[in-house]
Amino acid sequence: MLKHELSFSLLLSFVLVAIVPQAGYSRADKKGRLLYMTLSKGYKHQTVEISEQIVKEIGEKSGAFDTTVTEDVGAFTKANLKNYDAVMFYTTGELPMSDEEKSALVDFLRSGHGFVGVHSATDTFYTWGTYGDIIGGWFNDHPWHQLVTIDVVDPKSKLVSFLGNSFQVNDEIYQVSDFKAETTRVLLRLDPKSVDLHARGVHTRYYGWPVAGKGRVYYNGLGHEEAVWNDPRYQEMLLNGIKWVMRQID
Repeated sequence: MLKHELSFSLLLSFVLVAIVPQAGYSRADKKGRLLYMTLSKGYKHQTVEISEQIVKEIGEKSGAFDTTVTEDVGAFTKANLKNYDAVMFYTTGELPMSDEEKSALVDFLRSGHGFVGVHSATDTFYTWGTYGDIIGGWFNDHPWHQLVTIDVVDPKSKLVSFLGNSFQVNDEIYQVSDFKAETTRVLLRLDPKSVDLHARGVHTRYYGWPVAGKGRVYYNGLGHEEAVWNDPRYQEMLLNGIKWVMRQID
């Protein structure tokens, strides 16, 4: 499996949000460069456009990174990826990447660079098994779109420690199949007591419902609602995840 070939030490913080400190963003010592891929070949979320603005904004305000937004799979060449420290996906469907472009992405990650996926990044590349190994699993229905409670599984992690023991958010909650539980460090998980486990489409699995994880791969399952993208907690979580995959924080 890819986890052995690439040694990703996948640490999936499979769930959501983050709070912006009252004093504002802390600034990074070295500015990174992020390639943000927002191509949709399946369902296109209405929040894609605002997400592009917000990701750019949190990079600029924090001083942590500059963002290049693209829908062009041609950006994934070995030569072009040398210009970036991390790649971020808010995507759906079978992206029309060539084998050479896929190989360039894998080599980019194998060399120690970072990957961030948000929300429907798990609803992408179902026919490319290596991608499932990278991101940790695939979308498998969303039975809940409501106010839920998210438990902070790893309160010592710098990525989520500011959230306390739990928090609430109103968003669409993804289930993940083929989850790489053995090679994933879960940071956040859905509190099953906050939802109807008998709702249509619910799949109960031994690993529960992770919502966020990292490795230098970081995935956050939230982000369907515009209000979530505007939520300073979510923005801080994304900032922390991006800085983490860029090795700006431990």
